[in-house]
Amino acid sequence: MNAFLPVFAQTAAPATGTSSLMPFLFQLGAIMAIFYFLMIRPQQKQRKQLEAAILGMHKGDMVVTTGGVVGEVVFIKETIDEGKPSKGMDDLVTIRTGEVKIVVQRRAIAQIGAAGGASAA
Repeated sequence: MNAFLPVFAQTAAPATGTSSLMPFLFQLGAIMAIFYFLMIRPQQKQRKQLEAAILGMHKGDMVVTTGGVVGEVVFIKETIDEGKPSKGMDDLVTIRTGEVKIVVQRRAIAQIGAAGGASAA
């Protein structure tokens, strides 16, 4: 307990009338900036890359769903917007895995590989 007494003594407001709020706000801002550049920004960048890869996938690509199902894309049913097909995350993708074909939404795909099976994302 005696080791913390100098720390508590330093945090008391000085008698000259200056505020001790500015150093606290500076530290808080520095922590938020570090958190943003080390955690949030890289995750957003990775999510955008994966979304671009998902929207760019085509027939024959190997995919892994969020449930862990591995298969090959057989068919992609794009939504129709104003008379023309448009790619979106709600499109239905038919995947062949073994002897079974399953239909999932694009948003359920977690990883995309090349047609040979090598993982690209």
